[in-house]
Amino acid sequence: MRASCGSDDTPVAFAAALGGLDTLVFAGGIGENSPPVRSRICNGLKFLGIEIEEERNAAKEGVISAKSGRVVVRVIRTDEESMIATTVCRVLGLGMAS
Repeated sequence: MRASCGSDDTPVAFAAALGGLDTLVFAGGIGENSPPVRSRICNGLKFLGIEIEEERNAAKEGVISAKSGRVVVRVIRTDEESMIATTVCRVLGLGMAS
């Protein structure tokens, strides 16, 4: 958990290159299903204007950002298995997966 939350500077580099953030999206696996990880990441990015409502985060709501924050923080449900199957079928020329 520490490597994925505390020492990776990639989100900060992206934010700097973009001149800040309007929206931060958590999706799939850990991003979608782990309120503690989302909280830890967002707490480390407060300097970007990210603030979350811990109650909304714990309830896995679609928008977990605080109204006072400058950045909208969203949690998006994904169907990773379906996306992988669709991509594999496209690459192999098998048509759409059902």
